[in-house]
Amino acid sequence: MASTFFVRAIRPSASAMESSGYVCQACRRHESTYRRTRKALRVKPDPCFLPSKTETQDHIIFNPPSSVPNVYHTPSLFLPSNDPRRTLHTRTSVPSTTPSASTTPSTPPKPIADKRPLPASVRPEYTKKYHLTPEQVEDIRQLRKEDPRKWTRVRLAEKFECSQFFVSLCCSAPEIKAEQDKQLEEIKKRWGRRKTEARDARQERKKLWGQDA
Repeated sequence: MASTFFVRAIRPSASAMESSGYVCQACRRHESTYRRTRKALRVKPDPCFLPSKTETQDHIIFNPPSSVPNVYHTPSLFLPSNDPRRTLHTRTSVPSTTPSASTTPSTPPKPIADKRPLPASVRPEYTKKYHLTPEQVEDIRQLRKEDPRKWTRVRLAEKFECSQFFVSLCCSAPEIKAEQDKQLEEIKKRWGRRKTEARDARQERKKLWGQDA
């Protein structure tokens, strides 16, 4: 008797459970069906996009792109009769009282030059230096030749207060270049077919840069 009660407590009878528990989860219909999704996306367009029912002919719609507001952007045709911006257009269109011989009333007024200061430069301004002597250039070559790993372009440029480009013009390190080429070849060996073909196509395009198409 006790064992029967224990089994019933663990496994309740079918009559005690709701019928919805036996519905197949895969057979349930969800909101994301094709018909309901298409019906939800069937939105009516805004009335402003529909043809006008009151006006018999087409008309111009002035809808400029978003930009810095300027009173001169809106044509006077689209301004109300009591808009104060109309006076600005009138001032620019009326010629001066003493026009010169070279100007005509039909000539549009010249835009006023913007006198605002220019923004600061990205990098600080500097002047080029031509202070290195032939002896110092020879020292650069000697240091680069003795120990190219220690005396790199950056260190030589800092020591002699010149640019790295100038150091590259003065001297070079063939052994460093050979090591870098060897490392690059090892990397290229691990490339796949698609990457190899893409790099080859890039080299072919570079050859055509200086040629007429």
